Amino acid sequence: MTIDTDKPAGPRSSKGERTRAKLLEAAKSVFEDHGFAEARISDIPERAGLSYGAFYHYFQSKDEIFREVAAFHERRLGAAVVEETELVDAPADAAVAWRLAAANRRYLAEYRREARLMRVIEEVSRYDTELNRARMRRHNFYAKRLAEAIAALQRQGMADEALDPTIGSQVITAMVTRFAEAWFVQGRVRCSFEEGVTQLNRLCMNAIRLAHRPPDH
Repeated sequence: MTIDTDKPAGPRSSKGERTRAKLLEAAKSVFEDHGFAEARISDIPERAGLSYGAFYHYFQSKDEIFREVAAFHERRLGAAVVEETELVDAPADAAVAWRLAAANRRYLAEYRREARLMRVIEEVSRYDTELNRARMRRHNFYAKRLAEAIAALQRQGMADEALDPTIGSQVITAMVTRFAEAWFVQGRVRCSFEEGVTQLNRLCMNAIRLAHRPPDH
């Protein structure tokens, strides 16, 4: 996988773009292996096969390159969920429910795939204000989409009419994201991927009292 960025700092040559991409890929690997605190700036250009000075040509600090790596993967998590929910093929009256289940599955799959990096992101976001703000934007984006889905289900008579969509969406989003961390980062859940997805979806559907739910698999 190639890390790209949407933060250009003026015109760059194709060679410059490739060099920068190499540094970002190397940084991801270094942070996965050593964590943030133990990673050294010199480790990054060394792993990329570049000179030490190449790093400072594109980045000012370890914090800057880590935030960019983290931001890319935060966006990737979000994009994967959006893509999955838009591609789900289901009957019209059950489409929202299918999208909710599919979004959870894709989120967990992507989180598991990048669990080594997510471990570092989870740790750093607890004290890095800028990174935490970026994560909260993703959290609120998910919650907003979920609130819209809950409201749609309520209009169809498929969900608990007494549930406040905004509050409910925040609770469920927190449950999904913390479950992913507990499972894939902290190792506190012991089960197959399918069983974990099934149990999470059951809890989410039960939380909104979904009348017509998608199948477990």
